[in-house]
Amino acid sequence: SQYSAVDTNPLSVYIMQPIWNKIIKIVPLWIAPNLLTFSGFLMILVNYFLISFYDWDYTASGTSPGRVPTWVWLFSAFTTFCAYALDSIDGKHARRTQSSTPLGELFDHGLDSWATSIFVLSFFSVCSRDNGKTGVSIYTMYIYLSIVLFNFMCSHWEKYNTGVLFLPWGYDISQVVLIAAYLLTGALGVEVWQKPCLFGYYITDVLVILLIGFSLFLSFPQTLYNIHRAYLKKTLKNDSLYEGLLPLVSPLLLFILLTVWVVLSPGNILAKQPRLFLWMVGVAFSNVICKMIICQMSSTQPELFHWFLFPLALVVYTAISGLLGWTEELVLAVFTALVTAAHVHYGVCVGKQLSEHLNIYIFSLKKRVQE
Repeated sequence: SQYSAVDTNPLSVYIMQPIWNKIIKIVPLWIAPNLLTFSGFLMILVNYFLISFYDWDYTASGTSPGRVPTWVWLFSAFTTFCAYALDSIDGKHARRTQSSTPLGELFDHGLDSWATSIFVLSFFSVCSRDNGKTGVSIYTMYIYLSIVLFNFMCSHWEKYNTGVLFLPWGYDISQVVLIAAYLLTGALGVEVWQKPCLFGYYITDVLVILLIGFSLFLSFPQTLYNIHRAYLKKTLKNDSLYEGLLPLVSPLLLFILLTVWVVLSPGNILAKQPRLFLWMVGVAFSNVICKMIICQMSSTQPELFHWFLFPLALVVYTAISGLLGWTEELVLAVFTALVTAAHVHYGVCVGKQLSEHLNIYIFSLKKRVQE
């Protein structure tokens, strides 16, 4: 299917696109677009692990504000900008080297589905978790992450139904806000987030309120409107309501299972291991969305239940029934490692299959020799 995306965000159209059009000119023509996509993703990962090293439990900014060195925040701003730039020019570069492929589209959106959660998890280190005086509660973090992922899912669910990806306005805005937040933290220190600004609200509260407002009152209604418009124009990809709603079943069940674990965990797992738990949420979600993206690209029907749901249900059941006891954290760690390994394995396999099927290399513009 021919890739089509629509971007109507003024920030993107009038400010960012002209910048990307300048940057693209310095990219050598022999570089494969997927290499740009992957480099951006690696930068996000490196940055995430660097912040995790200094702030494993999300308390550094609140209890000991100097624990994360200033250069880390500036490095975060730099890597976030680079990843944002690379993610914005990979498609342009593919078109200018005439190497646009379904593999490139899947690679781009698949990595985006994972990067989305990593951006959010890195940002949480700026505001720190609630210590009674300042910070954000870990439950707010969980809800915040879920909303961002819900937004991401909506735009791809919309594409599954309409065939067109309407790029959410929130994307460019969130990237610019992230970069600005890191620069501000680097320049003024994390204390800047710990002073009330508006009517006794903290900046972090304002950001959470803005995010929820954006999602529920802008993105989601827009998604429903676009699907409704396609329905009126008779351009919907799916005939029945069942088929149209099918891709939402697994992500919603995933969210329900995870929330049950968070709320009913005897050992309060989210408070004990916020970083592990939220990472696992992001990876599991990314895998479910990748399946949706592949179904949308290949015009196939997704299965009702994603296989992740079965081991997850088992883990959640044993955890909340108290069977795991003190091993709950250990089981979470093992489960997180397995989910991550399975996701990476899945990505590598799909990439290999597609590169063989389309007769191209993933990271090189050379053509494969026909055997």
